[in-house]
Amino acid sequence: MGREAAGERSSWQEGILRRQAARESAARTYARALPIVPVRARGMTIEGADGRRYLDCLSGAGTLALGHNHPVVLEAIRKVLDSGAPLHVLDLATPVKDAFTTELFRTLPPGLAEHARVQFCGPAGTDAVEAAFKLVRTATGRTGMLAFTGAYHGMTAGALEASGSALDVRVARLPYPQDYRCPFGVGGERGAELAARWTESVLDDPKSGVPHPAGMILEPVQGEGGVIPAPDTWLRRMRQLTNDRSIPLIVDEVQTGVGRTGAFWAVEHSGVTPDVMVLSKAIGGSLPLAVVVYHEDLDVWEPGSHAGTFRGNQLAMAAGTATLAHVRENGLSERAHHLGSRMVSELRRSAREFGCVGDVRGRGLMIGVEVVDPTTDGPTDGPTPEQPLEPSQDPLRPDAARGPRPPAPELAAAVQRECLRRGLIVELGGRHNSVVRLLPPLTISDEQAAAVLDRLTDALHAVARDHARTRPLH
Repeated sequence: MGREAAGERSSWQEGILRRQAARESAARTYARALPIVPVRARGMTIEGADGRRYLDCLSGAGTLALGHNHPVVLEAIRKVLDSGAPLHVLDLATPVKDAFTTELFRTLPPGLAEHARVQFCGPAGTDAVEAAFKLVRTATGRTGMLAFTGAYHGMTAGALEASGSALDVRVARLPYPQDYRCPFGVGGERGAELAARWTESVLDDPKSGVPHPAGMILEPVQGEGGVIPAPDTWLRRMRQLTNDRSIPLIVDEVQTGVGRTGAFWAVEHSGVTPDVMVLSKAIGGSLPLAVVVYHEDLDVWEPGSHAGTFRGNQLAMAAGTATLAHVRENGLSERAHHLGSRMVSELRRSAREFGCVGDVRGRGLMIGVEVVDPTTDGPTDGPTPEQPLEPSQDPLRPDAARGPRPPAPELAAAVQRECLRRGLIVELGGRHNSVVRLLPPLTISDEQAAAVLDRLTDALHAVARDHARTRPLH
C-alpha cells in the first residue's frame, strides 16, 4: 500500500509538471532546474507532491529570512486578516504601515535613519530600482547612471540597463573588484585599489565620455554576479568619490538586507551611509513589498510623481514588521556572521579535494562555490605563472597561485542536480552560471548546516567522479 501511495504521489507530481511545461512561458527559470512541486513547507524544509523532503538553500532567492511559514510571520498575517483591516489602501496611512515604517527606521544605519524618507513602490525589487533612478534624476537634473560589471538590479528596462547582462547600454560600466577573476589580474587589496582608481579616472577625465551622472548604484555583495563581496575599503572609497562629486550613492540591498550578510544591512560592514537604499525580498516577510529609503535632501518629487497601485500591501507590511523585529531582537544577523564564516571555512577545507572547485567565498549566509574545469591547469583569463596573483584575502582558496581556471557551467548544473537528488535545493549564478549558491534562512540550525555541507560535498564528489570517468584520454 505504501508503495502504491508513493507511486500515486509521483504520478500526481509528474502531471502537474507536464501541465506547467505545456502552459507556462518559456521564460520560466527555477522550474526547469528544480523539477519539484512543493505542497508543504516549514522552516528550511520543503515537502514535494511526491512525498520527498528537501532542505531549501534557495529561500525564495533570499526572500525567506525566517524560512517558510515562520510562526511570527503567520501570526502577524492572521492578526491583520482577523482584524477586518482593509487589505488594499494605496498610499493611505494605516496602523499596519506605521508599525512597519517605525520598525524599518529602527534598523537603518543611523546616519540615514535620522534624515530618511521612504517611498513605497510596486511590489518587486526591480520597481524600487526604477524608483531610485527616477528619484536621483529628478533631484540632480542629470540623467546618466554609473553601475558595475556583474551587477544584477532587476528585469525591468532601467534596472536591466544597469545590470551586467545589458544589451542596450545607456549606463557607464565600471569594474567591480573581485579576487578570483580580478579584471586587472592581481586580486586582493591591489585589485580593489586599481578598480577604485579606474572609477576616479572615469569621473574626473573630461574626455572619458561619461558625463556627470545622476547617481551610482552598487551591490555590497553581488549575488547573481557570483556571490562576490565588495571589499570594505573599496566601498568606503566609492562613498568618498561620490560624496566629493555630489553624486548620490544608491546601494541595492534587495538580497543582502535583513541580516543576510552578517550585519542587518550589508553596508554596515564598511560603515558606509548611502544616500539611497533599495529594499525588497526579506522586508516583506515572504510577501511582495519594495521600498526606497533615501536622504531627505533628495525628496523633491511633486505629489504623484511616483505611484503604484499595489504599494500599500498590508499583509506584506505586517509580515515584514514581524520579520524585521524577529531578526533584530534575536540577533540573527550576528548568528549569520558566525555560522556563515564557519560554513565557508569548512567548504574551503573540503574544496581542496576537488579540482572542479575554483573558489569558495561569501559573507554571512550568502555563500558561493565556483565550479571550474578541472582539466585545465593554466591560468586562462588571469595572470601567468610568471605574474602570480598577489596574496588573496582568502588564503584557503584553491589554485590561488595559478590564477582562475575556466568556468564550468555544465559541471555546476550537474552539482545542482546531484544536490537535488540528495534532498538539497541550491541555486546557480555567476557570470557563466557556474557558481553554486547557498542562501539558507537565517533560522538554519547547526544540524541543518552540517547536513547542507554533507549533501553538497557528496554531490561534488559524485560530479568529480563522473567527470573523471567520462573524461577523454589524451
